[in-house]
Amino acid sequence: MKYLLSAVMTLTLATLALAETPFEKHGRIRVAKVGTHLEHADGTPFFFLADTCWTGPAFSTEKDWETYLADRKKKGFTAIQFNMASPWRVAPTDAEGNVSFTIKDGKLSLVEAFYKRLDARLKAINDAGLLAVPVLVWAHKKGDAGKEFTDEQLLDLCKLQEARYAKAHVLWILAGDNQYSTDTERWKKIGRAVFGDKPTSPVTTHPTGENFPWDTWKDEKWLTVLGYQSGHGDSDQSMKWMTQGPVVKYGKQKEFTRPVINLEPPYEAHNGYSKKKPHSELSVRRATYWSLLSAPVAGVTYGGHGVWSWHAKPGEQPTDHPGTGVAKVWSEAIHLPAAGQMKHVRDLFESVEWTKLRPAPNLLSTQPGDEAPSKFVASAATPDDKIMVFYTPVGGTIPVKAFQQTREATIEWFNPRTGEKTPGDDKFKTPDAQDWVLVIRP
Repeated sequence: MKYLLSAVMTLTLATLALAETPFEKHGRIRVAKVGTHLEHADGTPFFFLADTCWTGPAFSTEKDWETYLADRKKKGFTAIQFNMASPWRVAPTDAEGNVSFTIKDGKLSLVEAFYKRLDARLKAINDAGLLAVPVLVWAHKKGDAGKEFTDEQLLDLCKLQEARYAKAHVLWILAGDNQYSTDTERWKKIGRAVFGDKPTSPVTTHPTGENFPWDTWKDEKWLTVLGYQSGHGDSDQSMKWMTQGPVVKYGKQKEFTRPVINLEPPYEAHNGYSKKKPHSELSVRRATYWSLLSAPVAGVTYGGHGVWSWHAKPGEQPTDHPGTGVAKVWSEAIHLPAAGQMKHVRDLFESVEWTKLRPAPNLLSTQPGDEAPSKFVASAATPDDKIMVFYTPVGGTIPVKAFQQTREATIEWFNPRTGEKTPGDDKFKTPDAQDWVLVIRP
């Protein structure tokens, strides 16, 4: 369905509206039969590149939301990740003071005024050709509905929201920031009750940081995507978790049934947990490429400090998030450097057969990450080794094993900061001392 352009729409958003959306062209999103990535109903691959905007739908004006979506579309994002229910730690209510539900005599009902606003924001996401990625309920700590509700109330909230947006183009996140350890069976039961054995849209859930609890979830048919968050750690231990942890072990399998996506790498300008300094654009790029190459490529999520909280007051930290650091207001934070560099990520992977890439640590003669985690070189290749991709976070020579060239091969350096390409040679020495991507292809 085409847009009905109103006089109040900005020129930028109106321009977006003239283009047919990917959903109109290729159909709904599903998990590909090979089990490694997402695709449209007609088989067209869908590279998942989400921006995190947890409270944007609750706090934004219509005009500001249009501005935000136009910016994210321009920067190459394909999805918007957000929180659906209030109260929540950062958003006790929406901008009009509405909560998302009421409970009377133990029975939960949705607040229509809250969801009319959400209807418009979610529709705008889809109309811009972007996938909506809503979290049905937060479940991290005391005060979150996922911790405080009875099972019946939790089921009511999740089922009512899922039913309301069942026809939208979404990837569902069942719950945010839960460990899924002490209450594992509870969440399995809820997932089955909400989505059934054959969900009409992909479904994942969002564990706590540095936590990949999915070994015992293989029989959960509703859980069609394995989400995780590497989180905001900046220690050697956190880097080792990303480069040598359970996600990497999963990526060494020969057969896959579910895509794997890092739903929360370090947020740009958000303080690291150990050093208490803002994560740099390099920290974000490094986590992005490490995440993509640690398992079969499916996609990744970006987060910018100030955007995720839809920050409106300069000089403050996000509500109820002490220690994360003073955030820029959202309209400034959308221009953080790594946000623009996400387009280069998508451009690079869509320039090769990314759906066939698999982790290939065997392509390296040595691993620089053994010396220091911050030097870890990630590598992936197609099964026939015709396409090889390496990411190094520091300059120098990538220790690529000698390989037999039975055909002409193009060796190329890709600059993850600018998107520029530079010819390389079989010495595999980076053009400078910064981070680079090495691509070898026919």
